[in-house]
Amino acid sequence: MEKVKKKYTLFTGKALFFLIFPIIIESALSMSLGMIDGLMASYAKSGAGDDILTAITDVDQISSLIIQLFSAFGVGGAVITSQLLGAGKVEKANKSAKQLIVIMLLISLCLTGLCLALNHQIINLLFGSAGEGTKENAYIYFYINAASFPFLAIFNSCAALLRAQRKSLNTMLSGIISFFLNIGFNALFIYAFNLGIAGVALGTLLARIFPAAFTLFLLTRKKNTVRIRIFEKFRFNGKQLKKILHLAIPSGIENSLFQLGKILVIVFISIASYNTVVGFNELGEEILTNYHTSANSVAYNVNTVASIVGNGINTSILTIIGQAVGTGEIDQVKYYVKKMLVIGYIGNACCVAFTFAMSPLLLNFYNISGEARDIAWNCILLCLPIQFVTYPLSFGMPAVLKANSDMKYVMCSSVCSMLLMRVGLCFLLTCDAVGAHLGAMGLWIGMVSDWVLRSTFFLLRYLSGNWKKSSGLLKDYPDYGESEITAEQEISKLFS
Repeated sequence: MEKVKKKYTLFTGKALFFLIFPIIIESALSMSLGMIDGLMASYAKSGAGDDILTAITDVDQISSLIIQLFSAFGVGGAVITSQLLGAGKVEKANKSAKQLIVIMLLISLCLTGLCLALNHQIINLLFGSAGEGTKENAYIYFYINAASFPFLAIFNSCAALLRAQRKSLNTMLSGIISFFLNIGFNALFIYAFNLGIAGVALGTLLARIFPAAFTLFLLTRKKNTVRIRIFEKFRFNGKQLKKILHLAIPSGIENSLFQLGKILVIVFISIASYNTVVGFNELGEEILTNYHTSANSVAYNVNTVASIVGNGINTSILTIIGQAVGTGEIDQVKYYVKKMLVIGYIGNACCVAFTFAMSPLLLNFYNISGEARDIAWNCILLCLPIQFVTYPLSFGMPAVLKANSDMKYVMCSSVCSMLLMRVGLCFLLTCDAVGAHLGAMGLWIGMVSDWVLRSTFFLLRYLSGNWKKSSGLLKDYPDYGESEITAEQEISKLFS
């Protein structure tokens, strides 16, 4: 007798579209802001385009390290909320949501204070070999940028909670308004007030305040399934915090080390051996520039455009697979994993093809030297074809595993791949000690090798079926937030 194929309706085609499409739009706006900031700022001061662009990209890498930490807590909150909603445990989802927002705000305030106090030390530690013009711009940009971290933390947590309720249209609206506010403030501060790179930073700060306030307001509305009551008496719940940390800590370690690896490889091509004398100032001192750092900045921005659709789809996976896990039906989880993988490949292919076609035009927009533009083009020719094949597996599949609470495997695999390829191979290909001296191209060879190895790790994990052991979150804790679970049991489960 032929087996009847079960039809799953947790997410209809229409529901998937209205969840994924707004997230892609929001992702497009968010990820393109860095490119637009660099583009506008590169014209702020004649002859300083390379320095300003490099400073913005360098500081954005540090900011991304902080953002990745916030995103990790957002992932933990989204996974828990999605699984609880999938199981119909709404009240427990509400209790968890407020814990998430408060702990995110406290962490962000501490990080802001640290970055403001150690501004010069952090820049000098990571980019001490950069030219003085680049470092002076970086000091200004980083100082103002750090003040926006609390607003980023609030937005990341609120956006994750809204997406878990399938309210991605709200976060998209927030992203659209923030995008145009950022461009408007940039134009005002850069071109009208002549504030240069400080104008870019102020525009970013002001544009980040709005989405934080807007999404927090949306979460307070009574019609939400998961709702935040701001003035309700609050106290930390140890059991709920442990559950959030159980998912957030491995993801935070993975994200932070991954971003730290990206910063480290930039340091490899910021060393003096890549500096080029382009002239002399009035005191007879050499004027240095680094074509490889500015080329990497441009290639990174173009690659960001190619990642927009894939990144949006990967974000939606947390909600879709998380809610499927909450139903307790493993076949339904596998059904939506396959469906999202197909959607991911189609969306990624279209975006990469579009970016490749537009790359020559995008490169000409930047006010950089011809040498830097040529190096950037070679890096793009290398990375886009490989991204075409690997992106859904290297970044979509870990989202699937995270939605199944398989955080520790994702963390270990990502860190291992990053150290071997993104850092280790890059060091061999860029530094003088080995002799390859490939500059920005060596960096990108290491990066695409990392994508290939990540894809292998995550695909093998899924095919092995071992991720199913981690997906029984609600079965393990049927009275989430109320059951008596000892600290020893939590620690044992974390490292088991």
